[in-house]
Amino acid sequence: MAEADLSQSGGSGSAGGTATAWDREVDFLVAGSGAAGLSAAITATLNGLDVLVVESEEKWGGTTCISGGGLWVPNNPVMKKAGIQDSIEEALAYMDAIIPDLGPWTSRERKLAFLTAIPTYVNMLSDQGIVWSRSKDYPDYYPDLPGSKTGRAIELRSFNMRKLRGYQKKSRMDQGIPAPLRNDDVWLLGRAWSSPHGFLRGAQFIFRTLRHLVAGDQERGMGPALAGSLMYIVRRHGVPVWLRSPITEVIVEDGRAVGAIVTNRGRQLRIRARRGVMLAAGGFARNTEWREKYQGIPGWSAAPDGQLGTGIKVGMDIGGDIAMMEDAWWGAGVKMASGANSFVLGERSFPYSMVVDQSGERYLDESESYVDFGHHMLERDKVSPAIHSWLVTDARHTRRYLNTFTLMGKKELIEQGEIVVADTLAELASKTGMDRATLLATVARFNGFAKEGVDRDFQRGRTSYDRYYGDPGVKPNPNLGALEKGPFHAFKLYPGDLGTKGGLVTDEHARVLREDGSSIDGLYAAGNNTASVMGHTYPGPGSSISPAGIFGYLGALHAAQQAQNPQAPGRQGRKVAEQVRSAIG
Repeated sequence: MAEADLSQSGGSGSAGGTATAWDREVDFLVAGSGAAGLSAAITATLNGLDVLVVESEEKWGGTTCISGGGLWVPNNPVMKKAGIQDSIEEALAYMDAIIPDLGPWTSRERKLAFLTAIPTYVNMLSDQGIVWSRSKDYPDYYPDLPGSKTGRAIELRSFNMRKLRGYQKKSRMDQGIPAPLRNDDVWLLGRAWSSPHGFLRGAQFIFRTLRHLVAGDQERGMGPALAGSLMYIVRRHGVPVWLRSPITEVIVEDGRAVGAIVTNRGRQLRIRARRGVMLAAGGFARNTEWREKYQGIPGWSAAPDGQLGTGIKVGMDIGGDIAMMEDAWWGAGVKMASGANSFVLGERSFPYSMVVDQSGERYLDESESYVDFGHHMLERDKVSPAIHSWLVTDARHTRRYLNTFTLMGKKELIEQGEIVVADTLAELASKTGMDRATLLATVARFNGFAKEGVDRDFQRGRTSYDRYYGDPGVKPNPNLGALEKGPFHAFKLYPGDLGTKGGLVTDEHARVLREDGSSIDGLYAAGNNTASVMGHTYPGPGSSISPAGIFGYLGALHAAQQAQNPQAPGRQGRKVAEQVRSAIG
């Protein structure tokens, strides 16, 4: 399949009687090649629509391709097959407990649309050849609230990139781990040197990797596996994908989105979209001007280049409402020598570590969910400098646990001052600029909690989510270990993110809404260029990718249902149409 198929189809549109010349016509135009865009493209194609995908960057896959690739999908078919009981009612109760009704984007109707569509979405992709695996031990992030469960997340077992016949070279997979790593591996691999279960999982991972290498496979896991498998389905169905082709304007006639202007190889092309336009072009994580305007920080993001908010802007330009622009999928990060942000997860949850602000005082539960961690860092900075904060560890943390960001250049990070090493805590305070008395008092109090097993300030280690990334060999609390043995390390932490989570306001059908609540006919949006149905929180692992894929799916289904397509959909298209009618009425 050619990267850019510029065959001319002619055609015309009308706006107030003025003829519009089109360079190309399709049924459904999709902007973006992450989980949202590719899910929309697959769904529309299976329903008999002629689809074109345009991607602004020279590489496809978006944030999905460099993500963990997991999906938080309550009541999913993989759980049911394993005999695990769940229900929409329980999942909705849990979402309602943590996500208030902030507006149309977090409405009850939108939550229900998300939850109800999960089985049909998962089954659709299973029917297309995707093999799912359940992260059976991964708990929801607020496990003590009503309706929470363990094991709601699913991911791909792995995907062989050789199936893409060289097209993987045009993806972002070079930024991922070149091995069949799964999310379900990460929590155990982090303690491969400190626990029997971790060592066993490490051995299994190495064997799995070597087996695929010997077979000549390019097996990948996590985000690359998800993005690669979705693109494989798209290409198998012959859907054209244009790279280096940003959407710059949505064309409106009589109040309806009927197409868009796309820049392709230096040419401004007018693409007619008879059934709709799907904006799935990502958030604005790399738009420093918008980050400063809406969030007050320049942004330290793990999201890829190209996340400039173009999908949001073209929607705003024709009257689309926006919300939650101040928020992101936050998470503490270390600034790498390359300037990229390395997401910090298990490292801050393992024992023999704590996080302090620049004065040397603790202010949060280090093991809490990454979104909460980011929010608390930003809130703390309003009263005491916390951007950056410090992750302080003792020698046992360094020796026992996998530290992902030091694998990518510890020496350079020390030279740049992002990591500080000292033999004593007093010396560490001097080198980092923390107040010596404050740091020593904080450590003394923390060490008392570690020996008692109860964090009386922030309850670290209380929930099953906290303990998931802990070390069960450390007693009495797997997340608490006293800081006593040097050398001590201090790592600068920034309010990093996986991407922004504010943008266009959409309804339960993924239709873009105006400020008055009316929908812009023919315009859909999904993924990080929309205000998230998850509100300001993060219910469980994969809560960013799952609504991206599912609302991409729902938007395409809605467009297909509105179509008067003379070409009847095939068997799979009819099956999906039947599923959505039962799912969302």
